Amino acid sequence: MNLKKGDKVIIIAGADKGKQGTISKVLNKSERVVLEGEGLGKVKKHLKPSQANPDGGIMELDKPIHVSNVMLIDPKTKKPTRIGYKTITKKVKKQEVQEVVRYAKKSGEVLE
Repeated sequence: MNLKKGDKVIIIAGADKGKQGTISKVLNKSERVVLEGEGLGKVKKHLKPSQANPDGGIMELDKPIHVSNVMLIDPKTKKPTRIGYKTITKKVKKQEVQEVVRYAKKSGEVLE
């Protein structure tokens, strides 16, 4: 999966299309992400009264969104972009070290 916790993404499909948020949790097995932000991926769940929650009621929960419905926001152009990987050679203490980094394909900027 190309997306990581803390990435700024935009929703490209569904009811919340066009809204932006930050990834708070990545679910690798089901290929879904949970976003944090006002009204992003929220669902209302009706709860029966129980000992833990004696009043019951309606609760808003974060609903995971499939990875195919979100796209990373390019830090330079602020538009949706795809993610690529490339190797960069760095010199550390007179030695060349190769490192694989993620980059935004639209602007070519390296992502942290």
